[in-house]
Amino acid sequence: MCGIAGWIDFQLDLERELPALRAMTETMVCRGPDSGGTWVSRGAALGHRRLAVIDLETGLQPMVVETPDGPVALTYSGEAYNFTELRDELRRRNHEFRTTSDTEVVLRGYLEWGLEIADRLNGMYAMGVWDGRVERLVLLRDRLGIKPLYYHPTENGVIFGSEAKTLLAHPAVSPVVDTDGFRELFGFVKEPGRSVWAGMHEVKPGTMVTFDRSGTREHVYWRLEVAEHQDDTETTVRRVRELLEDSVARQLVADVPQCVLLSGGLDSSALTALAGRRMADRGERPRTFTVDFEQPAAFRPDDWRGSQDAPFARAVVEHVGTEHHDIVLDHQELANPEVRRATVTARDLPFGFGEADNSLYLLFKAVRQHSTVALSGESSDEVFGGYPWFHLPAVQEVEMFPWVTAAGLIPKSHPTKLIDPDLLLRTLDVPGYWAQRYADTVAGLPVLPGESAHEQRMRRFCYVHLTSLLGQLLDRKDRMSMAVGLEVRVPICDHRLVQYVFNTPWAMKTFDGREKSLLRAAVADVLPPSVLERRKALYPNTQELRYVAELQRQVGELLSGDHQAVEFFDRAALTGAARGAAGAVSRDEREAFERVLDLAVWLDLYRPTIKLS
Repeated sequence: MCGIAGWIDFQLDLERELPALRAMTETMVCRGPDSGGTWVSRGAALGHRRLAVIDLETGLQPMVVETPDGPVALTYSGEAYNFTELRDELRRRNHEFRTTSDTEVVLRGYLEWGLEIADRLNGMYAMGVWDGRVERLVLLRDRLGIKPLYYHPTENGVIFGSEAKTLLAHPAVSPVVDTDGFRELFGFVKEPGRSVWAGMHEVKPGTMVTFDRSGTREHVYWRLEVAEHQDDTETTVRRVRELLEDSVARQLVADVPQCVLLSGGLDSSALTALAGRRMADRGERPRTFTVDFEQPAAFRPDDWRGSQDAPFARAVVEHVGTEHHDIVLDHQELANPEVRRATVTARDLPFGFGEADNSLYLLFKAVRQHSTVALSGESSDEVFGGYPWFHLPAVQEVEMFPWVTAAGLIPKSHPTKLIDPDLLLRTLDVPGYWAQRYADTVAGLPVLPGESAHEQRMRRFCYVHLTSLLGQLLDRKDRMSMAVGLEVRVPICDHRLVQYVFNTPWAMKTFDGREKSLLRAAVADVLPPSVLERRKALYPNTQELRYVAELQRQVGELLSGDHQAVEFFDRAALTGAARGAAGAVSRDEREAFERVLDLAVWLDLYRPTIKLS
C-alpha cells in the first residue's frame, strides 16, 4: 500500500518545480514509510511513497517504461489481486518483466490494453498513469472505492493525490470550505465525487478520469447492475462460499507478515476461519487481533451492543487455532489529545466516528508492531444486510437513507441537539440536503421487471448502503490504517461477490429469518455455534465514565478559551453538558463533545477559509 501524488501542466516546465512535488509527496510518509520517489518530465511530475508488501526489493515507484514515442509512467497505490494471471497473459504477449511486483504488471497491462486495463483488474487501487506518447493523464480508482484518490483542476492541467492534504501542500490549492463543503461535513452522508474542499474532487468508485490538452473526460467502467437472480438458495449459498474462498486466497498473497482483525462477529470470524484453512495448507498459523477496553464494572448491554466481543473472539481462536492478541485500551489513551490530532490529520476532516476512530487508530498502531497486512470484514453488513435497521419495517418504508432514519434524525435535523440549529436548518438546510442526496442516489437504479414493490424497496435499501454508507466506512478504514503504515484488505469487497449478492432477492438474503442469512449459511461448517448464533453488535466503545469526564474537561477548556470551534455549536447547551455529571451525559452530548474537539483540532491544523452563504 502506498500514497501517490502528481502534477500535470501543459504550459509550465515541471522539471523546475520539483520542490512542490516533493512537498506533496512528503505529506504521505505515513502511508508509505519504506521509501519514496519522484519522476519529472517537462509536462508531468509524479510522486510516490511506498509501503512495501510485494517484491520488497525492486517494486519501486514511480515506475517508467521508455517507448519510442515517449515515456509511460505510473504512480500506483493498492494491490491487484489477480496480478499473477495478468502477468502470465502478458508474457504470452511478449512482455518482459524486471520485477515480481504487481505494479509492473499494471504498467505493462496499460501498455498492452490501454484504458481497458480497468476492466481486467481485481483489487483495491488508485493510480495515475502519465502517457507521454499522447500527453494524457489517466486517473483510475477501484470499483468499490477502497483506495482514495483526489484531484484539483488548474488553469493548464491538474494536481492529484491520495489525500486532500497532499493537494493542499501545493501552492495552487487553497484550504477553502464553502457552503456545499459544510453540508458534506455536517450532513454525515457522503456524495461520491465530492470533496469538502472547494475546487477539489474525488475520483468516483469504478471510474477513470482522463486529462489531456483537449479537456477532461470521466468514464464509469463499473457500477452495480440490476439482473434477475437465477440460482436457488442452496446454489446461492454455495456460490457465496466459493467467491469468499477465492477472494480470501487472493488477498493472502504478500511478502510480509499478515493477520486478521477479529471481533467475534460473523464477518471477521468467517474470514479468520477461511484464512486459517488457507494458511494451514501452506504450514502457517494466522495471527488475530481483537480490541477491547478497560471497564470499571460489569458490561452494560444497550440497543447497539447486546454482548461483548471477547468471549466470541476466544471461541473462534480456539476453534481455528490462531496466534491471538487482545489489544486493551484505557480511557486515557482514547481521550489523549495527540491521538485525536493524529486521527483528524489522517482524515483531513473534523467529523468522523468520534471515539471509534481513536480506538481504531490505536488498534491499528498496535497491530502494526506485528503485521503489515490485515484482513477485515468491512462491507459485510452492507452486502449481506446486517445492520439492525435492515429488518425494521418502520425504517424500510421511509424514502431516506436508512441509517439517518434509524438514528431518529428525521424529523430532527441532526444527530446532536448541541450543534447550532440556525446553521443546520437555515444556512446549510441539512434536511433538504439529505432529501436531495437520497433522490439523486436512487435515481439511477433500474427497476427489475416483475419485481414486487417490497423487493424493489429493499433493493433500493441495499443500494444506498453500498453506494453511500460503504464509502464512508472504507474511507475511515483506509485513513486510520494508513496513518500507521498498515495495509487493511477487505475480501468481502470483491466486486464479484458484491455484484452477485446485490441481485439476490431480499427473501433469500433473510431466508432463515435472521440478518446475513447467506453469509451465515455459507460458513456454517467452519465456525463454532455460539458465533453463528450471535446477533449483530456494532463496533465497541468504552463505558468508562472517566473518558466522558476527560472529554468534558477538554471541552471546558475550549469554552473558556473561546475557541472558534465553539461558534458552530449551541454554546449554552454545550456549556451545560460540559458542567454536568459524567454519568448523566447523554449519547448525543458525548458525541457533541467529540465533534467539537475534532473541529477544534481541524481548524488549528488546516486554518481553512470558511465561506458560508
